[in-house]
This record gives sequence, C-alpha cells and structure tokens, in this order.
Amino acid sequence: MDPEGERPQICNVTPFQQIVASCTGAILTSLMVTPLDVVKIRLQAQSNQFYKDLKAVSLSKSNYIYFIPKGKCFVYNNGLMDHLCICEEEGNKAWYKKPGYFRGTLVRRLYYDAFLKIIRNEGIKSLWSGLPPTLVMAVPATVIYFTCYDQLTALLKSKLGENESHIPIVAGIVARFGAVTVISPLELIRTKMQSKRFSYKELHQFVSKKVSKDGWISLWTGWTPTLLRDVPFSAMYWYNYELLKKWLCEKSGLYEPTFMINFTSGALSGSFAAVVTLPFDVVKTQKQTQLWMYESHKISMPMSTWAIMKNIVAKNGFSGLFTGLTPRLIKIAPACAIMISTYEFGKAFFQKKNTQKQQ
Repeated sequence: MDPEGERPQICNVTPFQQIVASCTGAILTSLMVTPLDVVKIRLQAQSNQFYKDLKAVSLSKSNYIYFIPKGKCFVYNNGLMDHLCICEEEGNKAWYKKPGYFRGTLVRRLYYDAFLKIIRNEGIKSLWSGLPPTLVMAVPATVIYFTCYDQLTALLKSKLGENESHIPIVAGIVARFGAVTVISPLELIRTKMQSKRFSYKELHQFVSKKVSKDGWISLWTGWTPTLLRDVPFSAMYWYNYELLKKWLCEKSGLYEPTFMINFTSGALSGSFAAVVTLPFDVVKTQKQTQLWMYESHKISMPMSTWAIMKNIVAKNGFSGLFTGLTPRLIKIAPACAIMISTYEFGKAFFQKKNTQKQQ
C-alpha cells in the first residue's frame, strides 16, 4: 500500500490504447478457448454422425449445438461469440467431418483422447479449425464492447461520482446493446455468404432485395434473442466483476487489482451471469438455426422468441431451459477470465507507460 495512505496518481488510458488492449485480449481468448469447442464439435459429430446421415436432423442433448445434415448448419463458438456455420456439400474434407474414432468412458478421458488424436493425426493447427473467419466479426465486436464500456464508465463516474454502484450496470447494458446492434447485420450477411459463394455484386443485390422487400429492420433478424441473452449477461457480469474486484483488493490490502484478482473476478462473475442467462442462450441457438433454415431453404417460418421458449417448456419442462449448463460454464468461465485479465493487464501496461512519459 502507499505509505502516505493516498491512492497513487495514474494516467488515463487513451481510447486507442483501450482498443489495442481489447483486441489483444480477444485474440488471446480465442486462441485459448477455441480448442475446447473444436474438440466438442468433433466429439458430437462422431456420436451423431451428421456427415453420414443425410435425412435425420439431430440435436445435441445439451441443446447447445445443432448438428444438421450437409448443406445445413451448426453453431460454432470461438470464446467471444456464437457463429452459425454451414456444412459443406461434398466430401469429408471439412474439419468437423474428419473421422476421429475417439474413445473414453468418462468425459474427461474422452476429451483427453480427442485432443491427443487430433494433434497426432492432423497436427496441432487443427485445434483452431474454423477460427479465422469467425474472428472477422468477433474481434471488432469485442473491441467495440470493451472500449465503449470503459468510455461510458469514465463519463458516468465524472457525472455521478466514483462510488456510484449502478455505473457498471448502465455502462454494461449500453455497451452490449451497441455492440450487438452493430454486428447483427454483418452476422446475417456472413451466414448468407457461407451458404453459397457470392460475389460482392450478388451480395449487394441480396441486401438490396431484402431491404426493399422487408425493410431495413430485416437486417437485424435474430437481434432480439441475442439482446435478451447478452444484455442481462453484460449487466450482471460487469456489476459482479467490479464488486468482486473491489472486495478482493480490500481483502488483499491493495489499491490496484493484480492479474489473479482480475482473472478470478472475471471467472466468477462470468459463471454467475452464464447460469442466469442460460434459458436465453438455449432459445437463441434454436432461433439462429430456424432463421438460417428459413433464409436458405424457406423451410418453416421461424417462431418468435417467446414461442420457442414455450415450446421448450411444453416438451421438457422448465428444466429444458437450463440444459447445457456444464458445457456453457466450461466455455464461459475461462473465456471471461482470460479476456478481462488480459484486457486489464494491457491497460495497466499503457497506464505505466503514460505515467512514465509525464514524469
């Protein structure tokens, strides 16, 4: 602690430095978390054999990932956000179709066996299959989200005071709302491009036709279920993160949090928010798939968010809204911990550099 009992003066981090810190955190998070999802997709592909059975539409028991026959789609997560990915039409060249023959009685042993065999037979790069195209939107979305949060927090603190406890909630809601709104149309376009090879001219024609037929609002199809999951998650995450960080600093006798304090606070707050918002995650996954099926094949008009939720409850009871908790926590906890601790580390690095320049 400071010998005079006063908090040391620290220079502010510029918006550009926040962008660099969040970009670094986003890339590192994806590199560390993506292998978990790649292995899970390969394991579920093996058990469901979705590349062999072209008739039945199979759904993972967790309700978390859909595996649909070739020419259709499944959900892929790179640690930062979900993406709808389209199965390739021919051959077994796609990374998610490669035979694995993974064995193990326990989940832990099965994952371990899958990791080893993928590395041994396909090379370590295969653990990051499908990552590059998803980063095109995931990194900008994360940069917008974290930078806006910090900028809004600084603005609100200057107006309301440093100790206002509701600032993280308001800043988290507004930042997430903005990030989802900016990225949502791009996700729709990216999904369409996956389903068929489009030239830029054809893509422009597709967007123009969709806007003229259904209006500009049609570009934000699927926006509502994403908001219902991400905005409450963001509010709870930032509120609990700031609260835990402050509490751990007080217990440790520190003015500034360490890397481990940020890491622990991020993991715990992310886990809590993931549990509470799980029903909306289940609904969002079903909504994403229904929307793609309708847009690509005009198969069944997608149900509304609340209709999907009622359908799940009718079939599986309220417990159906909380299926897939373990795989969600396995992914969310480390992703939140890595992202926030890396981001805070980057900001601390720039703060130190800025302070040295002014001395």
